[in-house]
Amino acid sequence: MDIKRTVLLVVFSLSLLMLWENWNVYNGGPSMFAPEQKVASTPTPTSPATTSEQSVPQASTNTNATVTSNEVPGGAIANPQGERITLSTDLLRVEINTAGGELTRVELLEHKDAANPEKNVVLMETGSGRTYIGQSGLIGGDFPNHRTLYSARPGVRTLESGDTLELVLDAEQNGVKLTKTYVFKRGQYQIDLNHAVANANADAISPSVYVQLVRDGNKLEGDSAFYSTFNGPAIYTATEKFRKVSFEDIEKAKNPAPVRTSDGWIAMVQHYFVTAFLPTANGPHELFTRKIDNNLYAVGSIVSMGSIAPGASASISGKLFAGPQESAALEQFATDFDLVKDYGWLTIIAKPIFWLMEQIQKVLSNWGWTIIVLTILIKLAFFPLSAASYRSMAKMKLVTPKMTAIRERHKGDPQKMNAAMMELYKTEKINPLGGCLPVVVQIPVFIALYWVLLASVEMRHAPWLGWIQDLSAPDPWYILPVVMAASMFVQTKLNPTPPDPIQAKIMLFMPIAFSVMFFFFPAGLVLYWVVNNLLSIGQQWFITRQSEQGKV
Repeated sequence: MDIKRTVLLVVFSLSLLMLWENWNVYNGGPSMFAPEQKVASTPTPTSPATTSEQSVPQASTNTNATVTSNEVPGGAIANPQGERITLSTDLLRVEINTAGGELTRVELLEHKDAANPEKNVVLMETGSGRTYIGQSGLIGGDFPNHRTLYSARPGVRTLESGDTLELVLDAEQNGVKLTKTYVFKRGQYQIDLNHAVANANADAISPSVYVQLVRDGNKLEGDSAFYSTFNGPAIYTATEKFRKVSFEDIEKAKNPAPVRTSDGWIAMVQHYFVTAFLPTANGPHELFTRKIDNNLYAVGSIVSMGSIAPGASASISGKLFAGPQESAALEQFATDFDLVKDYGWLTIIAKPIFWLMEQIQKVLSNWGWTIIVLTILIKLAFFPLSAASYRSMAKMKLVTPKMTAIRERHKGDPQKMNAAMMELYKTEKINPLGGCLPVVVQIPVFIALYWVLLASVEMRHAPWLGWIQDLSAPDPWYILPVVMAASMFVQTKLNPTPPDPIQAKIMLFMPIAFSVMFFFFPAGLVLYWVVNNLLSIGQQWFITRQSEQGKV
C-alpha cells in the first residue's frame, strides 16, 4: 500500500500524456483537449464588400425592435471605393475606410510583433490572407449600413495636442442620415462610437443600430504549437456571465441563439489581445454570433433606436476596445471584462496571484525578479505543508530497508504483505498519505500560476536578465530547462528509493520527461519551477538530515 508512489506514477502518466499531446499538435495533428481553430480551408475574403448579403445582420424574431425589412437595403452601393483615413494617438494607429465607415486596421504602438520585433502588433487588418474588421450601420429599413459610402468631415488626424481625436462620417440614404463619430483618447485603448440618425422623411422610422466584429477563423501566426489558447468570439451578460464561442461551433451552427439583455458586451478574443464593443444605450439590445461567409464569422450587438418622428433625430452611443489584455485597462472598460484574460477554471485563485505579482512588480520593476519573489512567498505560505510532506518522506526513507524486507518475505502473499506494511506504519508512526496530501493541496495553486504566467500580456517581451529577454517565450539557450531537469534529478535522489526496480527507473526518468516539456514552455514558467525546485531541495535536505540525526 504505497499511496505516494501511486500518486507519483499517476502524475508521471499525465505528464507523458501532455508530452504526447504537445508533440501531436506541434506536428499538425488534432488536439485531444481543444477544438481545432482553423475550421475552413477556403480562402479568406480579402474585402468585406465582396462578401454575401449576409454580412448585414438581421434582428432576430424575439427582438422588440421594429424592423421593416429582413433584406439587405437595396440602396447600398455595391463594392464602393472609399478613402482610407489613418488616425494616430499615443497608443494606436487605426485605419477607417469611408466605404462603410469600417474600422479596417488597428496597430498597437506599444507592443512589438512576436516574429519581427521591428514591427508593431497589428491587431485588426484586411488583406494578406486575413480579415479582421469592425462594422456598424442601421437595419430596419433601406438605411445606411456598412456597405454604404460615407463622407469624412475635415479635421485633425494625429493626436498631438489635447486629449481627444475625433473622426466624423456622414451618409444619407432615402431621407435618413447616419452620422458615425469615432472618438479616440490619449492613453486609452478605448474608442467611443456614436451613431446619430436624422429622419427627413414624411413618416416615422424605427431603425436599429448594429455593431459587429468580423474575423476569419484561421489560426494566428506565432501561436505556440505546445499550448493552446482560445481564439474566437465571447459574449457576456449579467445573467449568463462569460461565454466563449468557438469558430468550430459557429461553423456547425452550434453557437448559442441571440441573447436579449439590457447589459453585457461582445468581444473577439485572442492570446494577449482583444477587441470588444459595449453598448451604453439604455434599454434592451441583442448580442449574437454568426457565420457570414466561408471562414468568416461575426460577434455583434443590435440596439433599437425606437421610433424617430419626421424631422426628428436620435443617437446611440457605445464603446469599442482594441488593445492588449492589460488588467488595469480591462477593468476600466466594462463589468467583468477582465474575464477575457483566460485563467482557465482556476480564475478564483489566479486573479489574486496576479494581483500580488502586480504589487511586487511595482517595487522591483522587473517581472523576472517578481516571479522569483512570488515563488518564495508561495513557498513560505506552504512551508508547514511542505515540511510535513518532507518529514513523512524522511521517515519513509529510514524504514525503506524494513519495507523491502517485508516485500521479499511476503511477495507470494499480498494480503499478509499489506497487513505487515500497515503494522510497520503503525509501529513507526508513519502516515502513508503524509507525503502526498500536502502536495495535492498545492496543485491548484501551481496550475493557477501556470495560467497567470501564460495569459498575462504583461510578461510579453518582458526581460529578466542576461539571455532571458522575453519571459513569455521559451528560453533561447535552454539553460533554465536543463537546470530544472538537474534540480528534479536531485529531488528524486533525496526521496525514498522505491523497492520496485521498475518504479525506481521511472522515477529517475521523470526529470528527463519534464525537461523535454519545459523546453517549449515560456521562460517565466520554467523560472518559477526552477526556483521552486531549488527551495524544495534545500528544505527537503535540511529536514532529511534532521530526521537522520533523530531530531524530527
